[in-house]
Amino acid sequence: MKIKTLAAVLAATAISGIAISPASAEYPEKPVEFIVPWPPGDLEDVLTRMIAEDFFAEYGVPTAVVNKPGGGGGPFPGAIDVAKADADGYTIGSFVIGVPVVGHKIDIAELTPAKFDPLGIFLTYPFVIAASGDAPYNTLAEMAEHAKTNELALGHFGGPLIPTRVTLAYAKTAGFEWGSEAAFDAVDCNTLASGDADVINTTLQLILPCLDDVKVLATVTGSRIPLVPDAPTLGEVDERLNIALWNGLFVRKETPQDVRDKIIAVAKKTMASERAQKLAKDTGAEVYWQDAEASAAQIKADEAALGQLGELLQ
Repeated sequence: MKIKTLAAVLAATAISGIAISPASAEYPEKPVEFIVPWPPGDLEDVLTRMIAEDFFAEYGVPTAVVNKPGGGGGPFPGAIDVAKADADGYTIGSFVIGVPVVGHKIDIAELTPAKFDPLGIFLTYPFVIAASGDAPYNTLAEMAEHAKTNELALGHFGGPLIPTRVTLAYAKTAGFEWGSEAAFDAVDCNTLASGDADVINTTLQLILPCLDDVKVLATVTGSRIPLVPDAPTLGEVDERLNIALWNGLFVRKETPQDVRDKIIAVAKKTMASERAQKLAKDTGAEVYWQDAEASAAQIKADEAALGQLGELLQ
């Protein structure tokens, strides 16, 4: 009798447990955050906000972009936030090349070993090497020759950034040294007009207001920029310099594939949208969607390219 009663109780408990156990929630069911390790307003921030808007439109959950400035060379506080978050797709990183390529190699414990997988790369920044319109040289090669007998000052956004390192490496390969080089908070038309720098490494959109008064000597991009089609990429000049600054979406490695697929579907659609492509046309940025597999291959290729850059800069 006791056995039968116990069996009945256990059965009832099991049935009750099934009845009250919550069904597996379908992603997304709560707010989603996209973490951008840069201040608001630049290209990666604008495009990530477009993705967030489309994510909200698609799924109806609160979606925010959180800016966690930390620069392109570390310590990447935004990336650390993503690394510490649950691998459930509710905290998504919008990262530049430095996070996945070197973040786990520069003694940042929270990022070591490598914590992230790419969902896709969506932006190549339109970095250029430019000089004043009255400079006594018209091409990159002419600038290099001029610099062998004249001191030229280079202005840039910071030594650790990929475009800066590529520009410094070009000097090594071309056989000259910069007379000086310095980082500025803003590298734009005023930097050249004021004489603070003879040559600048900056993004094209920052010199569009004075484009008729400057010479774009080269681009630090994967392909030529349509707004300045005569300017070669540094990769064309020297294949060892074929590396650019890009931005992509990343999640923790343990994130389920079905969650990844939903984020990817929205981001891919966003990059193909009219407003994203207009941003590309207006700024010279490359806006596209490179899938996860191709992005992973890009990261490996860039790791090798960075190794070459390091050797050139020694």
